Amino acid sequence: MKAGTVAEDEVETATAHISPWKNFLAGGFGGVCVVLVGHPLDTVKVRLQTQPKSQLGQAPLYSGTFDCFKKTLFGEGIRGLYRGMAAPLVGVTPMFAVCFFGYGLGKRLQQKHPDDVLNYPQLFAAGMLSGVFTTAIMTPGERIKCLLQIQASSGETKYTGAWDCVKKLYREAGIRSIYKGTMLTLMRDVPATGMYFMTYEWLKDLFTPEGKSVSELSAPRILVAGGFAGIFNWVVAIPPDVLKSRFQTAPPGKYPNGFRDVLRELIREEGITSLYKGFTAVMIRAFPANAACFLGFEIAMKFLNWIAPNL
Repeated sequence: MKAGTVAEDEVETATAHISPWKNFLAGGFGGVCVVLVGHPLDTVKVRLQTQPKSQLGQAPLYSGTFDCFKKTLFGEGIRGLYRGMAAPLVGVTPMFAVCFFGYGLGKRLQQKHPDDVLNYPQLFAAGMLSGVFTTAIMTPGERIKCLLQIQASSGETKYTGAWDCVKKLYREAGIRSIYKGTMLTLMRDVPATGMYFMTYEWLKDLFTPEGKSVSELSAPRILVAGGFAGIFNWVVAIPPDVLKSRFQTAPPGKYPNGFRDVLRELIREEGITSLYKGFTAVMIRAFPANAACFLGFEIAMKFLNWIAPNL
């Protein structure tokens, strides 16, 4: 590690300790960056994943990622691509705060001493713990977002906005309706978040020149590490995400046995490749959105460590 000034050493020491308030603020800022950059393609992904099966001889509603993007943009304008963004925006600050705090806590729980360096399987395990923590916030946000994203393409306006959606879901079946898809969210986020953080840490180590500190990594290298972390995350997450989107947007009672019924129906009607529906949209979105997330997080964390090292 490169020797620095006293001030630099204080900042580096501050970054070594878990601070819930710093993680809350920096993680929230990173999460806002994710939504602003990635929501349009998330809308495309959900619409591709939930579009109805086309009848024999009829063309599908969307032939692919770019067709869906084009039809949404020309049919509904830029607002159509950002439809349903209120729910994830409201959820990103606590969700990303919990996500990054959970990851830091997962690392701390595996350390016998504060200076212990964890190996990559241990970093993966810390990320998995983070995925468990975020499910309580992620599930209702995803449920509302998916319902709002698909209703415009179906031509039916059942919900006027995120809060209206929450009220109507609660009226229909209580809190269970709002948290529909919790198990599938866990199945998606626990392994995927482990892969997410492990990949990011591995690439940061890989990109750090010998004799330098990881905290000195340049912005372009952080962007590349964060972008590829997002891609590896979604390679793991797409199959359960497809099942989750279908399950969360289905009418009540359509899948009485949960994700098993969704999986059977998809495989029977559309084959194994249906589990990777929306792959192109996800991959196009994953790199810039997660590059923005980690760069936003790192910048915010450095600012907080500079302005309030003891927070």
